[in-house]
Amino acid sequence: MIDHLVLAGPDLDGMVAWFTGVSGVAPAPGGAHVGLGTRNALVGLGGSTYLELIGPDPDQPEPDGPRPFGIDALEEPRLVTWCLRPTVPLDEAIEVTRRHGWDPGTIAAMSRRRPDGELLRWRLTLRPTSPEVAAVPFFIDWLDSEHPTASLPMSVALTSLTVSHPDPDRLGSLLTALGAAGVDVAGGSPSLVAALTTPNGLVDLR
Repeated sequence: MIDHLVLAGPDLDGMVAWFTGVSGVAPAPGGAHVGLGTRNALVGLGGSTYLELIGPDPDQPEPDGPRPFGIDALEEPRLVTWCLRPTVPLDEAIEVTRRHGWDPGTIAAMSRRRPDGELLRWRLTLRPTSPEVAAVPFFIDWLDSEHPTASLPMSVALTSLTVSHPDPDRLGSLLTALGAAGVDVAGGSPSLVAALTTPNGLVDLR
């Protein structure tokens, strides 16, 4: 199932203010990704799906390498990728993805501490930023951590997610194999478009 969507940009505070204005919902502070130079804020999208707003963390020193999701090159917020919580173990999801012709990258262990002090731990797949990153999801396993949506209000709903790719049949086959439901796959350049139902009406992210 869809775990979360990633809206990245050069200024997290600016993104939070923008989203609050257009939706009527204020994203909740998430936490810092220590060593990566980023921090995030979260919005529940119904069930165990959420929107992650992520940007540079001014309270951290410059990271040794580039920030994730191509953040360092972004001049404005963009829906850069999405995360899938596969119905199969992470290792198996990687093998399935490779059989479909994509390299999902390597598995990395990560963590962040919530504002209430709770430590969240997870494993996810890391891969280089590329034009296909927007369309082909990365994968996550929350291990024994409480899912982030457990502490988020659900005042926004994910109405639709459309994933475009030059080879929609191949991508659709992969998503079916991984148990991804509720995703519309279309032909075209790699991109994402999400429609959210909010207290202020429909909001499109792309």
